[in-house]
Amino acid sequence: MTHSHPYPYADLQGAAHRNTTAVELLAAFAKSAPALDDMWRHLFAALADTPTLINEIDRLRTALAAARYQRANLIAAIRATLAAHHDGEHDPLYYIRDELHAQTHMGGGGR
Repeated sequence: MTHSHPYPYADLQGAAHRNTTAVELLAAFAKSAPALDDMWRHLFAALADTPTLINEIDRLRTALAAARYQRANLIAAIRATLAAHHDGEHDPLYYIRDELHAQTHMGGGGR
């Protein structure tokens, strides 16, 4: 069974390209209809927001990937701890302490 991502990533490079194309088209239209300068200004301002939003999405994607990696490592440590406890190991909490130590010393982003 194939697992698809529940929230597929938008094509940010494509969005940036389409934004650039839209700005170029609007510039051409703006030259041919200067009476609508106020409207063009609003449209250009809206399109100017796109690069900032793309950068923010990219930053958030990176942060989310790091959080998912950290979470996966914590779950693995919890499972190892439970298995160690079940097997009667002397210090089953070692796995959780080790992972928390690793995440603390690596800036919280995992190993």
